[in-house]
Order: sequence, then structure tokens, then C-alpha cells
Amino acid sequence: MNISQLETLITISKTMSFRKAGELLNLTQPAVSAQIKSLEDEFKTVLVDRSQPVTLTDRGQVFVEHAEHILRIVDEMKQRLADLEQIPQGHIRLGTTTSIAIQILPRVLSYFQDQFPHIKTTIQSMASSQIYHSVENNLIDIGIGYLIERNPNVNSSILFYDSFELVVSPQHPLAKASKAEIEVLGQTPLILLTQDTVGRRFADEVMHSHGIQPQVVMELSSSEEIKRMVEINLGAAIISKQSVSSELRNGSLKIVPLTELEVSHPVGVIYKSGRYVSSAMRQFISDLKGMPETQFISSE
Repeated sequence: MNISQLETLITISKTMSFRKAGELLNLTQPAVSAQIKSLEDEFKTVLVDRSQPVTLTDRGQVFVEHAEHILRIVDEMKQRLADLEQIPQGHIRLGTTTSIAIQILPRVLSYFQDQFPHIKTTIQSMASSQIYHSVENNLIDIGIGYLIERNPNVNSSILFYDSFELVVSPQHPLAKASKAEIEVLGQTPLILLTQDTVGRRFADEVMHSHGIQPQVVMELSSSEEIKRMVEINLGAAIISKQSVSSELRNGSLKIVPLTELEVSHPVGVIYKSGRYVSSAMRQFISDLKGMPETQFISSE
């Protein structure tokens, strides 16, 4: 058994195809088949059901779980050895919300990658609640999201504060209002984030505490999708102020001030406590914590 065989089996489990696995690994299909056959012969079991689409057998599923664990250990060993060179390098798996990935990360990563070109970053978009789970289970190395819970298994540090605002199109009847009362949330068709998001939970809590039954006409998982719907005046929305900074500047969206929404929500960096921190992670976390809040917040 060798590392290449383990990587091949894991890739097959994800692509469900010998051909696609070969393309990703730069191997011929016969080479992929030979590697899997060698593993099956060594362990005297069938790991892959070769009918279409290709799937893992029950034994193959167990094998892949252990193979992924072995590869994580190998990656950590490589990172520790690389750290001895005193040059920050390696691969960072970063998880963040869609709005942060679009609005904030380009400014952060452009500086970081100029300074440390040997560090590669992979970005996954997810809800803040999923960030905690992904960090805790080593699915990502670092998360940037709303700090929504106290978890002894993760460390966190505040980077900046955000708020959630009621936004409308310039053509909306509320667009010219200098301020609105909370009751408008029950009288206005709303386009809201899905219920697994911080923004939606906050909006629901505010409306519930004031006895408001919202008219939800649409639910979307991304602030970017919501903004496009609001811009064409399909409804109002309650979303992150940071996510609409460019639209506020160009006038395609307007904020309708609501006193009840004036709450600051901390956004920060999240990483697992007790795990080995590679030089790449250490440098990235250090740079994030050292950046002024103005680096994250766009001016309107």
C-alpha cells in the first residue's frame, strides 16, 4: 500500500468514475484500475463496485475513512517539515460566508499573497454556523464569520463589527423614508436569507419579539442573490450592511433605518484549539488580527 493508491481511491469516491479520477490525478485509466486492484488484492476484499456509476462497497467506505485520516497525518508531517525551513508556506483551507468572500477577502488576500506567495488558499462558502462545525471537525483550517457561539473546541478573535439593515430598491415606496417603524416589516413583502444564517435568525428574533408576522415572498441562501432581487424591486430585505456597501455607493439600493435593527454583530477569525498550527496558518491568523478594522469595512 502507498500514498498514491490511497489518493486514487479517495478521488474515485468523489468522482464516481475511474476516468475522471485519472484525469484529476494525471493518470491513465488502466493505471487507476491497477492501483485499486493492487489495494483489493493486498487487503483481500472488494473496495469498489465497478458498475456505473462507480461506487464504494461497504468495506470501501470504511477504507476511505481511514485513508483520509492517514493523508491528514501525512499532510501535517509535511507541514511540520516545511516549517523547519522558516519560510511560511503550505495550503490553507478557508471557510467563510458568501458576502465576506466577495466583499472582504479580496482586500485581505491580495495583501497576504503578495507577501507570502508560497502559501496557497482554498476558499469554501458556508453559513457561519457551518463554519464552527467545519473548523471543529478539521474540514477547514480557518473560518471567518459571525461569532455566534462559545465553543471550548475553537479559538476566535473579533476582526470587525457588522449590522443587518432593511434595504430596498430606489423605486420602493420606503426608499425616501428617513426612518421607519418596526411595523413596516409586517406590511412589506420580504426577501430573506435562509433560516440557517445569522442574519435570518436575527431578523426572526426581532420580528417575533414585536409580534410581527412577516410576508416572506422569497428565501435565498446568498446575500448576492438577495441583492439582485431587491434591485429589481421584488421586495425588501434584511441583510448585512457590509454586503451592500458597493450598492449603497452606486445608488442601486437604499437603507431604510429601523431602530430595532441597530445591533452590532461581531465578525471574527475562528480556528480549532489544540491542533497543530502550520506556519501558513500562523502567519495568516497573525496578519488578520493585526489588520485595522478599516481594512475590512468598506466606506459608503
